[in-house]
Amino acid sequence: MALRAQSAGVKIIGATLTPFGNETFMANAWNPTREKHRVAVNDWIRNGGAFDGVADFDRAVRDPERPTQMLAIDDCGDGLHQSDLGYCKLGDAIDLALFD
Repeated sequence: MALRAQSAGVKIIGATLTPFGNETFMANAWNPTREKHRVAVNDWIRNGGAFDGVADFDRAVRDPERPTQMLAIDDCGDGLHQSDLGYCKLGDAIDLALFD
């Protein structure tokens, strides 16, 4: 889809998946296999070459001490969705020059 859009002159921006290792929103949603998939997808988004730019949401809110989780300050409390500050960080992770 990205190639088709790009061939039509549409700029494609990918966004990484945020960590959810301590989520309470849906019981048992996180597990080591899903984390491996999240990491692999994020690697592809960052390095696969399919996108004209990347918003690295994972890096914006990830806890460096516990990379499977968001920073507590960026978490709304369910381990899955961002707080207001977390959503601001996601917005800040978007390089507005990508829209030039």
